[in-house]
Order: sequence, then structure tokens, then C-alpha cells
Amino acid sequence: MALPKRRHSSTRQAKRRTHYKLQAPSVSECPRCHAARRPYHICTSCGFYNGRQWVEPKAQRGGTADAA
Repeated sequence: MALPKRRHSSTRQAKRRTHYKLQAPSVSECPRCHAARRPYHICTSCGFYNGRQWVEPKAQRGGTADAA
């Protein structure tokens, strides 16, 4: 198995790690309600995706789950 002959300096290590960073999530606008949403995801405010309602939004559901 190959082993390094000499130790890499901290600067060399930091240069290699410059590309290991987080990217901000991409956000697009919902064509129906114009709220911010992730691309290729159901809109959380209106529940629509690709011209069809997939999920009923939480604001329109009647009451909460523990109300009996």
C-alpha cells in the first residue's frame, strides 16, 4: 500500500479543502401562489406541483390531529 514520503503542510491541506463547502439551496417561485419553493418539489404553501394539487396545505386542513 502506498504511503506518503513526507508530511503535507497545513497550507497544502487547506488548499485541497477549499472546495469542501456548503451551497445554498436553490429556490424558485411557485407559478400558482408565487411563494418560494425548491425546484422539483411540491409547494408547501399551496400543495401544487406540475399543475396538479398533490397535498392539501396545512392552513386549509380543519383543526389539529389531537382535537377530538
